[in-house]
Amino acid sequence: MNLWTSAEIASATGGTASQEFEVSGVAFDSREVGPSDLFVAMQGEVTDGHRFLPQAFAQGAAGAIVSGSCEGPHVRVADSFAALQALGRASRARTEARVIGVTGSVGKTSAKEALYAALERSNHDRVHRSVKSYNNHTGVPLSLARMPQGSVYGVFEMGMNHAGEIAELTRMVRPHVAIVTAIAPAHIEFFDSIEGIADAKAEIFQGLEPGGVAIVPFDSPHRDRLASAARAHAERVVTFGTGKGADVWARDAMRLPTGGTFVTAVMGEGRELSFTVAQPGEHWVSNALAVLAAVDAVGADLGQAGLALAEMGGLPGRGARSLVAVDGGQALVIDESYNANAASMRASLKVLAHEPGRKIAVLGEMRELGAQSEQLHAELADPIAGASVETALLVGEAMEPLARALEGRVNIVHVRDAATALDRLKAVLAPGDAVLVKGSNGVGLSRVVAALEGGV
Repeated sequence: MNLWTSAEIASATGGTASQEFEVSGVAFDSREVGPSDLFVAMQGEVTDGHRFLPQAFAQGAAGAIVSGSCEGPHVRVADSFAALQALGRASRARTEARVIGVTGSVGKTSAKEALYAALERSNHDRVHRSVKSYNNHTGVPLSLARMPQGSVYGVFEMGMNHAGEIAELTRMVRPHVAIVTAIAPAHIEFFDSIEGIADAKAEIFQGLEPGGVAIVPFDSPHRDRLASAARAHAERVVTFGTGKGADVWARDAMRLPTGGTFVTAVMGEGRELSFTVAQPGEHWVSNALAVLAAVDAVGADLGQAGLALAEMGGLPGRGARSLVAVDGGQALVIDESYNANAASMRASLKVLAHEPGRKIAVLGEMRELGAQSEQLHAELADPIAGASVETALLVGEAMEPLARALEGRVNIVHVRDAATALDRLKAVLAPGDAVLVKGSNGVGLSRVVAALEGGV
């Protein structure tokens, strides 16, 4: 399907096309280029994308955006990164889709994927969302540039680790609905306080379209701060939460034998919706309520959204569950290896607590915590013990305060890296075990999961 013509790309970016061509996709990572894609060759901090032009064309690229020499079909611009941003803005300008923006310290990717599933169920092939965690200054314009013009809905994730970053992204996305999932001390190394994080997340409301809706967490201690920031830009502020008082709240939430939750949600104005959240954990109930609030705000089908939540499986690195072979049987692996902060660690440990069998927690250090790192790591001791974890396999130097806090409470194995963690885990893993694998992405615990799934 045609996404952009060379003439449209040139017009959007102010560039010059070498010849006519059409593309059906956009990529800036040469490893992701497929047939008929547009490859955006950008100068990065480590390498220059122009070096990979031959590879991109060999993989089927139909054209490229370049600021240097290129032998294949291309649009030449002064700055490839600025051109990508311009292409994203042009995509947003030409669509009539209802757009939803999502941010938060935890849960934003899960909420984005759940929103996509909820909307896609009744709008097949007409819902677009950012893939992976493409939520920064390059990922957001890329995701926008990939949106087909005929999309009915667009769902975009926005992240940050410094103030001002979301403000720039949201003015590019221009959402009709903006969600903040939760506030937690993620990236607090770059902020003076958690209130500063709340303010940075609240920047998402600055890009709201006229008549826009802001969705904020009722149960958060930062609710009023978020709502106040939202009112300056939103026509309406909607709260979601697990208790009465929120605009969208869970009147009943019953844990099911499957690990999921059966929820009866009050949607305001006397409306109720009963549905199942397939994914285990109280945090997923909160995510689901935010999703339903957004679905309602854009006028989409709530019943179909409820069915989608019941069918949604775990995401790789964010709750995916698999049974892996061990000598004499199988063990359960809960893959939360993509990222970690204090709030998400606690939520994942609560999920582990409900699993049968011996419980093993493979936990990587939490990064970008600054001066609070030692305290936030040590404070995980009670949640670990409370989850009846038998063995805590701690990975990374920053885990030392937690190792000290756990002494005498659980079995502790403290190692420096993921490779050593895998070796130690293999030595103790037995049939019937439940293993949680979670840590900051840079720790590399995804390799532990991949190795287990490939056969211990």
